[in-house]
Amino acid sequence: MSGATHPAGGPRLYDRAAELAAVARLSARAAAGRGGVLFVTGSPGEGRTALLHQAAHDFPGTAYRVAAPHHRGPWSAARALFTELAPTPAAARRALRLAHGEGGLARAVAALAAEREAVLICVDDLHLWDAHSRAALAAAWQETGGRRPGRAGWLVSAARHQRLPEVPGAETVRLGRLTTSGARALLDDLCPPTAPAPPVGERLLDEAAGHPGVLAAAVRRLTAPQLAGSQPLPRPLVDDTVLAEVYGGLLERLPAASRRLLATVAVVALAGRAGAGAGGASTVAYGAGGVGGSAPAGARGARASADPLEGLVADGLLRRRRGGAIGFDDPFLGRAALASARQPRRGGIRAPGSSGGVAAAVSVDGPASGSSPSADRPAAGAALARGEGHRADRLGPSAAVRALSPLARGRAQLVRGLAALAGGPVMDAHEALLQAAELLRGRAPVEASDARFLAMEAAWAGGDVAACLAALDGGEDVRGLERDFADGLSAALTVRLDDARTALARVVAGDGGADDPRLLLRAGAAALVLGDTAAAARIHARALVRARAEHRTALLPHALEQLAYAELRAGRYGRAAHAAREGLRTAEATGQHNVAAHQHAVLALVASVKGDGTAVAEHAGRALATAGPHGLVQAATLAEWALARAERGRGLAAQAAARLVPLVRPGPRGGHFALRMLVVPCFVETAVAAGRDAEARDAAEEYAAWAALGVDGPAQAQLARCRALLADGEASAYWFREAVRRHDSCGNDFERARTLLAYGTWLRRRRRPGDARGPLRDALVTFERAAAEGWAEHARSELRATGGASGGAQDPAAGRGLTPQQQRIARLVARGATNQEVADHLSLSPRTVDHHLRGVFARLGIRSRVELPGVVDGWDADREVPASATARPPGR
Repeated sequence: MSGATHPAGGPRLYDRAAELAAVARLSARAAAGRGGVLFVTGSPGEGRTALLHQAAHDFPGTAYRVAAPHHRGPWSAARALFTELAPTPAAARRALRLAHGEGGLARAVAALAAEREAVLICVDDLHLWDAHSRAALAAAWQETGGRRPGRAGWLVSAARHQRLPEVPGAETVRLGRLTTSGARALLDDLCPPTAPAPPVGERLLDEAAGHPGVLAAAVRRLTAPQLAGSQPLPRPLVDDTVLAEVYGGLLERLPAASRRLLATVAVVALAGRAGAGAGGASTVAYGAGGVGGSAPAGARGARASADPLEGLVADGLLRRRRGGAIGFDDPFLGRAALASARQPRRGGIRAPGSSGGVAAAVSVDGPASGSSPSADRPAAGAALARGEGHRADRLGPSAAVRALSPLARGRAQLVRGLAALAGGPVMDAHEALLQAAELLRGRAPVEASDARFLAMEAAWAGGDVAACLAALDGGEDVRGLERDFADGLSAALTVRLDDARTALARVVAGDGGADDPRLLLRAGAAALVLGDTAAAARIHARALVRARAEHRTALLPHALEQLAYAELRAGRYGRAAHAAREGLRTAEATGQHNVAAHQHAVLALVASVKGDGTAVAEHAGRALATAGPHGLVQAATLAEWALARAERGRGLAAQAAARLVPLVRPGPRGGHFALRMLVVPCFVETAVAAGRDAEARDAAEEYAAWAALGVDGPAQAQLARCRALLADGEASAYWFREAVRRHDSCGNDFERARTLLAYGTWLRRRRRPGDARGPLRDALVTFERAAAEGWAEHARSELRATGGASGGAQDPAAGRGLTPQQQRIARLVARGATNQEVADHLSLSPRTVDHHLRGVFARLGIRSRVELPGVVDGWDADREVPASATARPPGR
């Protein structure tokens, strides 16, 4: 059943029972002296005005219908309101003066309504009223809904995308499409005195899809013979003329950039349906900005996709769907946006490349007979124009796609590339963005430049040096500091470091005059390539502040990604975690899954420093789940590195070394080219513990050549640590001291503490506990300050083994009469480590571990390692530590 009412001077209303019930509730409140506000929203043509007419017709008291005035200006709409409400022009002028006064609009309306019965004020098209009047009306509704309820009810219509004010107690109803029975009844109402011929009616109902305004406009364009079926119908019935009548006003009021973006999304959806054979609503996977790895970047938030997109999504004209897709909830809006960019030509529709409009150049003639491609194109165009992609695909959609202007095709490729960059395979994004740059070159230079940098980011995230160079090469649209950035990065990738430093230093020095967050991100990326992590963190923090100030929602995940990586490189793990957590939230909120994967990888590395194995596994697993199918080599490398560090912390040196080997291997099967050398110091330390000295030496020699290039501040200090671990006798002591000296000038406190820990451990194992305590205490303080609990616990354990106070809680195992070395072995075995793994972790022989383990069993009164977990758990429950526990000399 379809309830119908008849508004004065118009067709009946169908399928609006719930909306009319809300109007009745408002009328009852007004009659009872409680007033109130009811908002009615809907898309163009869905019947907002008709509902207001019906409400005014049914209201038992006095009802006023006030439309937005034709002229604009402060208080113009308020003048229109009081002209309707006031009994005389003089009263209207007095009311307007009163509205300007202390009481505002609410007081003026109350004064006019004071001597009358309940009134219903129907305000139509709120989105067309001037801003001053909208603000005044909102203030009046605040009074009506809260502090000054009265006998005036407000029924307010607005476009679906209009942001409504917050009004206490206000109700909102949203108009929608008609049911089949409701649309059929409306069609009969629109075609007196006789109903249309059944085939004609079915065509109209099918193409209008329950939209009352589209159905009415389509009926109006038909002649009586066409309705009767005696003359052929236009193909399609719902064409550009109908859509312009219904949606033209909405589109004309949008900014040019927003209209262009709507048309671009519509073009991509149209071509996608034609190529894939998928019908339905216009939808296209659309990234909220360029996404990539945390290395040289900065094209993020391209002009083609930044603010207009977020505004259209916020206004409800576009909808962000699962997986980062952007589409139209209203497919007619997508077709209307496409139609608004078209210009008529003989035999079809074309998109002007010079005007910047985006449109599909498809024929709209009727279906043709025959099977030749040329004969099929008109039918394909008609099917495309009707949104029947599955039919167009069989008829040959490639002709329609090829007919797009280069500008339209370039922007469509840019959209596809951004979509893949945000949440798809990054090398697919690379290819699409390179094609976009070629199509846009000379036609839209700014967008062409952005496309090239975005293609470089995609290749960087995918770990493909050749693809990075291909994206940076040939960009004649790039000028100024952007040219320096491209040239400097190309020089760095081809190991022409003098040229790279000259060009990239200009980019870093030029960031002071940059207000655009995109340019700041490029400057920060240049600083990272130069190894200046302090400058990189500072510049990326500025980019983040600018993005927030400009409400660049789509750009925030990228700025936070770069900032997190810069803090990670600087060894400030707490700051890196803070930025990564916020970046993860914003990336997930905006559907940028590739950025989210990188943030998970950063959080996994931070968790490996803290010794939180559960968090490492969770974040690394989530990073790898996206990185694998999307080809995110950089995120995958960071996640695997984090897993290896966690395994090393659990004493699984052999397993950790096996995981790190591929990360330091050169070539396409290795890790990310920009991270490979950064992983080497960790690999050398792990490989030495696992007995893989030959591989460790080979990696250290390659690292020495890279450190000599001077592109990473802590590299020389870490190289000295690697040499200390690989040397014998007093040569090790020399290299440890040299490493500490070099750390003092490079500023990375965390790496300095790691070197001090390794040095103190080396001294203790050579029975020099007194010398070991100083480095171990310094390392412990730094780890505690950095909240690196895993490393801090390691330092405490080593310090206890020297007989020195660790500064932390005493180990409850001392109550069992075990030495510190036995305590450590017992805990590792209780966690499941084998004797060989314990030996690797503690740099002992398996026989020594077996000897200590037998002593542990004897002193604890147990017979096997199976019983150890329960005993160790009992230690943690018993915090009493006998005084004699600290008096026993440490054993080996």
